[in-house]
Amino acid sequence: MAKPHRHEGSVLEARRNELAPPPLYTVLLLNDDFTPMDFVVHVLERFFSMNREQATRIMLAVHTEGRGVCGTYPRDVAATKVEQVSVLAREHQHPLACIMEEN
Repeated sequence: MAKPHRHEGSVLEARRNELAPPPLYTVLLLNDDFTPMDFVVHVLERFFSMNREQATRIMLAVHTEGRGVCGTYPRDVAATKVEQVSVLAREHQHPLACIMEEN
């Protein structure tokens, strides 16, 4: 516990700053007509630690709904995952888009 500070006859209480939790970002994959479904499943398993069933479910959401949620993370983690997915997609010449949105 913080000790009070004395200042010319008055007592000043040390005040704790309360930090808000960092904002979270949702990482999403966007559908395109060219990226193979098995590549999307591979990306979800590799970068988002999903098992085959979870990855397949998200891949189908991307395919049928136009986008799929990969996870929710602090900003730096989300940005890293977006970059990792984008680099791998480019290396394999796929137009797979990965984005992040603030919650």
